[in-house]
Amino acid sequence: MFSGIVEEMATVVAIKHDQENIDFTLSCSFVDELSIDQSVAHNGVCLTVVEIKDGTYTVTAMKETLDRSNLGILKVGDKVNVERSMIMNGRLDGHIVQGHVDETAKCIAMKDADGSTYFTFEYELNKEMARKGYFTVDKGSVTVNGVSLTVCEPTDNTFTVAIIPYTRENTNFCNIEVGTVVNIEFDILGKYIARLKSFE
Repeated sequence: MFSGIVEEMATVVAIKHDQENIDFTLSCSFVDELSIDQSVAHNGVCLTVVEIKDGTYTVTAMKETLDRSNLGILKVGDKVNVERSMIMNGRLDGHIVQGHVDETAKCIAMKDADGSTYFTFEYELNKEMARKGYFTVDKGSVTVNGVSLTVCEPTDNTFTVAIIPYTRENTNFCNIEVGTVVNIEFDILGKYIARLKSFE
């Protein structure tokens, strides 16, 4: 379980393809604090640490994860938003994030807002998935590349988020431009409500 408050950006230092899986080796400041089997969110995707060596750590992404996320297009040198799992005796500064990315979205617009930036993202329109809670609502929560954000101006398949300078400088939003593919996780509460309504 995560909060969507990114700790830092890790750097991809190696990528190894193993049949349908991919092993990603990364470096970041807290490698020495990690342990094998620990969960770390990478661009919002919960992955398990499988190796720690020479100041780096390795995680494995399986085909299902690669099909639903942007991890398969990562390259050596790319910056990835990382967050370790929540400590349950602390404050929840973001929102409840599972680390189970639902799908990808594409940045279709950027607009300056007196120092902050509005980013608009578009995802595949699927009415059946929307009935299951895969949608956004105004002032609701959404996770983009692991960052907990508040939605504004949602449509059937787009939403906009406002990024303050601190967030843009300290997450890989600094590299997002029109055309960039990001991971999104819709709010789990909406999914539960949609599921309950399906029994009515």
